[in-house]
Amino acid sequence: MAQIALIAPPTLTPITGRGKRVYVVRNKVRSTIPSWRIERVRWDSDRNTSAVVKVSEGGAISLPHGWPAEKGSQDQIEGVGMKGSSRFFTFGLVAAWYSSNIGVLLLNKYLLSNYGFKYPIFLTMCHMTACSLFSYVAIAWLKVVPLQTIRSRVQFFKISALSLIFCVSVVFGNISLRYLPVSFNQAIGATTPFFTAVFAYLMTFKREAWLTYLTLVPVVTGVIIASGGEPSFHLFGFIICVAATAARALKSVLQGILLSSEGEKLNSMNLLLYMAPMAVVFLLPATLIMEENVVGITLALARDDVKIIWYLLFNSSLAYFVNLTNFLVTKHTSPLTLQVLGNAKGAVAVVVSILIFRNPVSVTGMLGYTLTVSGVILYSEAKKRSK
Repeated sequence: MAQIALIAPPTLTPITGRGKRVYVVRNKVRSTIPSWRIERVRWDSDRNTSAVVKVSEGGAISLPHGWPAEKGSQDQIEGVGMKGSSRFFTFGLVAAWYSSNIGVLLLNKYLLSNYGFKYPIFLTMCHMTACSLFSYVAIAWLKVVPLQTIRSRVQFFKISALSLIFCVSVVFGNISLRYLPVSFNQAIGATTPFFTAVFAYLMTFKREAWLTYLTLVPVVTGVIIASGGEPSFHLFGFIICVAATAARALKSVLQGILLSSEGEKLNSMNLLLYMAPMAVVFLLPATLIMEENVVGITLALARDDVKIIWYLLFNSSLAYFVNLTNFLVTKHTSPLTLQVLGNAKGAVAVVVSILIFRNPVSVTGMLGYTLTVSGVILYSEAKKRSK
């Protein structure tokens, strides 16, 4: 049996043989070469940097300490299993994101339009109350994400401004569901990139490439076509829905401006933790003034049909899980995957809503919506290439 001294370039030193005892570690690492066995050999010295390699047919190779051995078939099998479980976990997250997002949208439509619960501000306040409670539990108790604190009064007022705009976008979106079918509501909502580009230019003077602006033409054109072919078109509902979409885009642009410094940046879960209670403070007086005796009416409805309480509780819980699953999907997927999933989510919501509510649709309306979604996809691709 031959003994060969191997020296690892820059980190290993030659074997000196001075007062060193060698012992073979019992744990053996399988090699990809079936006729060989691999054993770690360690030098009993202050510097664990050199080794003896024994080579024999059917014998053993003792690798220098710290040199990696190739993973055997068992490790490969475990790796495949981990990849499979990771894909299954990601698929489950996406399914939960789709279910919660589409579920809260359809339940809002059912409550505000079909069930007859005509109090969108109170409904939004219920959502924000649930988001406040669940966010605190998730961050303070369950440690889903580390807690980020508000560091200054200026940052507090910035978050308050974002919360107010957030309230307007959600309330207006819920009001529009009283007058418009979900399919048309989603078509208008798909124009968010157009308003984002407009506000970004007006507020930051940031110009995009001309090709990026060109892709917004089919986005707007599609909504115009869909509006002309929508059997259930309602002018007030249309205006309110456009305002909700614009407010959502404004909040996104302002968030990038106001919370741009490293010390003020918050992840979406911590931002929700602070915005949701502020939203409740804004919405409570609004619902008491604009939706008179809404609490008494809700309790009276509950005496006749207790299901209204369960609808509100379930709907409010879903509103939080929309934000939670959106955060987790963003964390576990790539930006490109998230864009594709986001575009597909709107289309799925349209199909599901038509199947459930049986609202009439026209070929012209569907062609307009398809054109809008195509424009959004082109816009996302143009933005990615410009970067």
